[in-house]
Amino acid sequence: MDNVSIVRIFILTGLNETNNYRVALFTFTLLYYCMILFFNLTIIMIIILDKALHEPMYILLCSFCINGLYGTAGFYPKFIFDLLSSSHVISYEACLLQAFVMYSSACSDLSILAVMAYDRYLAICRPLHYHSFMTKRRVCQMVCFSWITPLCIFSINVVLTSRLRLCSTIMKKMLCVNWIIVKLACPNSNTFLNNIFAYFTIFLYVSDGFFVIWTYMHLIQTSVRSKDDRVKFMQTCVPHLASLTTFVSIIIIDFMSMQFGSTDLPQSLQNLISIEFLLIPPVLNPLLYGFKLSKIRHRILGFVHVQRK
Repeated sequence: MDNVSIVRIFILTGLNETNNYRVALFTFTLLYYCMILFFNLTIIMIIILDKALHEPMYILLCSFCINGLYGTAGFYPKFIFDLLSSSHVISYEACLLQAFVMYSSACSDLSILAVMAYDRYLAICRPLHYHSFMTKRRVCQMVCFSWITPLCIFSINVVLTSRLRLCSTIMKKMLCVNWIIVKLACPNSNTFLNNIFAYFTIFLYVSDGFFVIWTYMHLIQTSVRSKDDRVKFMQTCVPHLASLTTFVSIIIIDFMSMQFGSTDLPQSLQNLISIEFLLIPPVLNPLLYGFKLSKIRHRILGFVHVQRK
């Protein structure tokens, strides 16, 4: 192929094994996506409508849930449509867009988790400086930074990928992944910039991970000294720590699978590994925070009680 414009569609072969149970999978996926929408929108609306929850921790949680909706919107509608279709294809432009949404959403999650960790660090380790530093304006700046940075980074990533000449249209996945698109480049294509930028991105977000670890080391050291700090840690940090552990574990499994995974694995297992971050966190996070954070839990229980009357 002399020009990348020749490639207009990609064939997603990861869905080939779903033909025998397509209706059941469609029903389950549709219900699951409705659960994701319901749980996340519930948390978002409670925080937006209740002025008592317009505090840094809850604003960041609202941002976290919005990002969960953004990431899942890049996958589930297309996947649900594919389950009803006999041909599993995606246009070149839509594939780049889906890859952009997937990567930027995952990195935004990590950025927001890092900001949430810093918020808890200030609240527990530096309580006297908390309100003077974590103003609404500063929180909005942090939220914008956690969103805009991944969007800018992966805009550049998509531009670098779009300049490659591709020699295949077969994608052995059920969704578009940037590194797979790069692997489809013709042998004489220059992927040096793609590789350099990929390593830079990994370094940047691994640094975020180390920052969170450093933050929690201080949080734990401070919390063990005081009963009040221990209570605050258990109430506000445990959901965050559970979300972080789940997210990091999923990303590590996905990364190890991409780098060292065997193609001999059953396609269904490969599919599950590739979409874990779209299955577990979008449902687990709102449930964790909804049940563990007392203010949100009381709002939900109060609403349920009113509806029963």
